Amino acid sequence: MSPAASPGRAKEPITPKATDRPAPSAAPAETDSARRVTAFLRSLLLRRTGVLVKLAAWSAAESAQTFLGGYCVARALDDGFLRGAPSTGLLWLAGAAVAILLGAPVVRGVFAQLPHLTEPLRDQLVQGSVVRALRTATGGGGSGGGGTDATAVSRLTSQTEIARDSFAGLVLATRSFVFVAVGALVGLLSLAPQFLLVVLPPLVLGLALFTASLRPMARAQHRYLDADEAVGRRAGITRTALRDTVACGAQEATGAQNRRAVEEAAAAQRALARWASVRTFSVATAGQLPVLLLLATAPWLLRQGVTAGAVVGALTYVLQSLLPALHTLMTVLGAAGARLFVVLDRLTQPLPPVPAPSPAPDPAAVPPRPRRTGRTGRAAAALELRHVRAAYGPGARPVLDALELTVEQGEHIAVVGPSGIGKSTLLQVAAGMLTPDRGDVRLFGRDVAACPPSELPALRVLIPQEAYVFTGTLRDNLRYLRPDADRAAVDRTVDALALAPLVDRVGGLDRTLTPDALSLGERQRIALGRAHLAPAPLLLLDEATCHLDPVAEATAERALSARPGTLVVVAHRLSSALRADRILVLDGTLARYGTHDELLARSALYRDLVGHWSRVRA
Repeated sequence: MSPAASPGRAKEPITPKATDRPAPSAAPAETDSARRVTAFLRSLLLRRTGVLVKLAAWSAAESAQTFLGGYCVARALDDGFLRGAPSTGLLWLAGAAVAILLGAPVVRGVFAQLPHLTEPLRDQLVQGSVVRALRTATGGGGSGGGGTDATAVSRLTSQTEIARDSFAGLVLATRSFVFVAVGALVGLLSLAPQFLLVVLPPLVLGLALFTASLRPMARAQHRYLDADEAVGRRAGITRTALRDTVACGAQEATGAQNRRAVEEAAAAQRALARWASVRTFSVATAGQLPVLLLLATAPWLLRQGVTAGAVVGALTYVLQSLLPALHTLMTVLGAAGARLFVVLDRLTQPLPPVPAPSPAPDPAAVPPRPRRTGRTGRAAAALELRHVRAAYGPGARPVLDALELTVEQGEHIAVVGPSGIGKSTLLQVAAGMLTPDRGDVRLFGRDVAACPPSELPALRVLIPQEAYVFTGTLRDNLRYLRPDADRAAVDRTVDALALAPLVDRVGGLDRTLTPDALSLGERQRIALGRAHLAPAPLLLLDEATCHLDPVAEATAERALSARPGTLVVVAHRLSSALRADRILVLDGTLARYGTHDELLARSALYRDLVGHWSRVRA
């Protein structure tokens, strides 16, 4: 019955984490990822062949534009300026200018077709991310049962946008390079076949080198995204547990974990930068080396009968067409292409299975809510904690240590203690929202660890300090945990918690609420009304009345205590503790449990808290 905690704490051995051990070969996983991403993109493109045909038609016009650019320059020199016929040369240059101007409608036509490819991609990814998050939240996310998907927001926002933008860039760059290369190579062949002997070898070599670096670059990008998400997770954990971290003296261990995450992100960024340098070298080999070779072989080409105009035309093809298109392609493939592969690999993972419908509650498994009668002598207590230990991190000081607690059905319990001592942690453990490092937690005889998350709301309700109110009617907000509550039940809750003034102020139970227009106290009163109406037999209030005045707090607690069921309250006023049947005092080393008078005699901390509350009230 009474809680106990061991004063001494043996330091636990530090075991290597999974991430510290050498990873097995990732080749099979990479092959599966490549096949899955390829199949996803192939399926997307095959469903839009009409769009691809229109893109190819517009791009064919770009090939003609590229061909005319270099060819007209060559003819302008050979047939015009070098022969003393400037008017002929100007006419050829005018033809090149017209070809350039006609490129504007081509660009417009290409961009008009692009959204028909990119938006369906984004929509399909968003739909898959929503389905994944919902299935994970409803218990289909893996062996561990349900829970929230910590990456759901990132998937729905930044990652889907990255995929859409990267896919658009990849389509534009690939299309442009292919059709520009066709136009340029045909132009080189028409000027002199010898040009292909000079231009093609470095072009093929650079493309081959770049292609070989794509997979390592994708791995580096994957590592960077993993490290970046790990930094975000560590920041979220640190922010959420900051108060408990400071209270437990775990700043050094938390800082070390955060430093490791940041260092891994920095190492991943450096690896990515190294592969970016390989990309730059590939661009130089494929795009700039042909220019040097053309200049170096110019005397040989002239001896082979190639004209000076043809040499200048060849340089025009390489410098004005091939090199920019090649640079764009390699930049997009090396950066956006790698990002696209990594993001699609994440977003196209197999979806969790559809969770099986929860069976109807067994009346024998969930006991009816008895009327409050103090200790009932029932075999199954409302809440049992057996040797519970909870800490934030493997090296952190425990917030709860070897805690033993039994709360019988129908009892009203108050939890008190200094700020940061673990009161909120206790309620999260009791609600099944935080898994303890050690020990057992039972609700009405059921092991919380083995209870499906979808069934926990039928057993307990946890009302936090920050009350959640959504945009909807006041009646819908009150019925949030019991949608089938009839008008009479809602009216009884309004009367019991004295919510009539609030109902009048907002314009009635069926008037739509604007959450931002409500005070913090009004939000808490709505959340307390929601708890009063809920069917769960155990209510857990985590400073859920801290924004209420003493009169409103007393009204709410009396109503919730009179409601059939069990009530556990984190108290922040002496009056709240005095209303409870028993009081649990947490002081970090020894937890004490008893009535107000018993604790005054046995707990120095409780006497200090009572003195503090009395001085504040005075």
